[in-house]
Amino acid sequence: MTTTNVSLDIGDWRSRLAAKLDLPVIQHTLIALIVINAIILGMETSPSLMTTWGPWLMMADKAILAIFVVEIALRLVAHRQAYFRDPWNVFDFSVVAIALLPASGPLAVLRALRVLRVLRLITLVPSMKRVVGGLLSALPGLGSVTAIIGLIFYVSAVIATKLFGADFPQWFGTLGDSAFTLFQVMTLESWAMGIVRPVMEIYPQAWLFFLIFILASTFTLLNLFIAVIVNAIQQEQPASEQSNESELTRLHQEIKLLREDLARVDGLIPKNGKP
Repeated sequence: MTTTNVSLDIGDWRSRLAAKLDLPVIQHTLIALIVINAIILGMETSPSLMTTWGPWLMMADKAILAIFVVEIALRLVAHRQAYFRDPWNVFDFSVVAIALLPASGPLAVLRALRVLRVLRLITLVPSMKRVVGGLLSALPGLGSVTAIIGLIFYVSAVIATKLFGADFPQWFGTLGDSAFTLFQVMTLESWAMGIVRPVMEIYPQAWLFFLIFILASTFTLLNLFIAVIVNAIQQEQPASEQSNESELTRLHQEIKLLREDLARVDGLIPKNGKP
């Protein structure tokens, strides 16, 4: 067998392995294991359950982790360096690798990070993957909105500190206190009876300041914040479909070239490419 035949056989074997790892039954099995692992990690937080079922839960957790490690290893064999070109693959590799680190002594906190394995569900469920992709693509736009919100908070906190700080130091005594109080007002958590009405007993016109702040921060900018995210998620769907189409086209081209190479090796097509 020639070197060309060996390389083609290896490449074909890797392609078949990659295709089998992406089969629906494999994906559904991984999703089920992730859900079961999430339930196990939740049960481990119960002292009574750990007293009764602790060794079995730990054994099941390690068995599921071993399956994840084998799956990642097989994907590395199938894709080699190309595996790390996909950010989602890097994410999967990272959350599984964290669970393999020793969780004793100074690294005992890593034991709590085992629950990050549950986040692999995002990479296996296409709808969740699109939502996260939309959130990530919305970050540049969210940065501008966040900067505007921060500017409004800073200006409002300075005004509130100067106006109400002397009489209400617990809420507006410092710039930080004012910012925290205004954040509570923005979330509409006990803002009327808890903050605004006591302030209005001394400053009857204070309602005007808080009304403008709520309209600017809560009903306008936060809705804009949400609009940017929704728009990014809506744009993610066509981009995902276009990416899938381009991937299928690339695979068809690779299959065509592979068939031509196999035909040349078997002597069905001469080296000059003419029949």
